[in-house]
Amino acid sequence: MTAKSQSSDLGISSGRWAAIRLFAMDVDGVLTDGTIRISSDGVESKVFSVLDGLGLVRLRQAGIVLAWISGRKSGATSHRATELKIPHLVQGRIDKCEALEELASHLSIHQEDICYMGDDDIDAAAIRWAGIGISVPAGVPAALEAADIVTTRPAGYGAVREICDRILAGRESGGHS
Repeated sequence: MTAKSQSSDLGISSGRWAAIRLFAMDVDGVLTDGTIRISSDGVESKVFSVLDGLGLVRLRQAGIVLAWISGRKSGATSHRATELKIPHLVQGRIDKCEALEELASHLSIHQEDICYMGDDDIDAAAIRWAGIGISVPAGVPAALEAADIVTTRPAGYGAVREICDRILAGRESGGHS
């Protein structure tokens, strides 16, 4: 693991985590392990972690705005977003940073109050732009270099939950390190 995997090594305080009002993320390679299964009749399926799902539900219940921004359109993604009551689902957008900036403007949320998590080169600008930018261990070099933090857990296996827990811990501590 790199030093980026340890938030304490980066000086990201509980206060910065507590200030997060919007947690936005890519889907494939972040909420999933990046695998897309397509049956012989063209039906797509993906595997999502229940650990990540519960973390997102807890954030939503705590008043954090959630958004998924995907470069692909997928029925499986739509179904999971509906199931978890994700209020902002943006699909088919390659320019993730532009989509994130538009969403932030629409919601009147400042850049420093946004956490974005991605794994690919099309996520790198959004990772860099967000107040706290995150990638996963298997992220491409551009995403890893843009990130403030690289999760210790892999994509699709609790990486999102790891960040949800950090945001909630920041709020629970009252923003005090």
